Amino acid sequence: MAYTLNVGDKAPDFLLKATDGKKYSLNNFSNEKYLVIFFTCNHCPYVLGSDEKTRQTADKFKNEHVRFIGINSNSPNTYPEDDFEHMVQRMEQYKFPWLYLYDETQEVALKYGALRTPHFFIFDSERKLVYTGRGVDSPRDPSRITVNDLDRVLTELTGHKEISIKVTNPIGCTIKWEGKDAHWMPADACDLV
Repeated sequence: MAYTLNVGDKAPDFLLKATDGKKYSLNNFSNEKYLVIFFTCNHCPYVLGSDEKTRQTADKFKNEHVRFIGINSNSPNTYPEDDFEHMVQRMEQYKFPWLYLYDETQEVALKYGALRTPHFFIFDSERKLVYTGRGVDSPRDPSRITVNDLDRVLTELTGHKEISIKVTNPIGCTIKWEGKDAHWMPADACDLV
């Protein structure tokens, strides 16, 4: 049965290697007021289409102590370009303003209940979930974006306001799970929710 974190749940901890060669857990971000943890990858057209919008939002809120953490949980056996080496190359090429962590065992994706790439989880200062879902309403085609939920939630959160919409459907490709019975989504799906 499908499971994803609910609003109010605490952020599950992790210990993952990043493209900078270091390992990170939640404790490494104790000085940050807010965390945006999002599941992403190297190949998904919905990720590729929305990465620059995510970059703009990360840059906009960096002075508000908002830290962005991207996690790639995709199996490279399904998409070889989602392996760690390609993650390093992608960060060197695009210099995104977030850490890029590798969830090789897929355990972190299971703990969070990540459904898609991209799938965003926003946590407050107590590391309680305040929002989960999409970043924008048209991640595959930036020219058609009319709603930026990521920006809206962070504006409300940093402005100490109630989050107006706390859950949306993530839009993108499914997580590429290792093995047929690893999870509830087919490994070859790359479609809308």
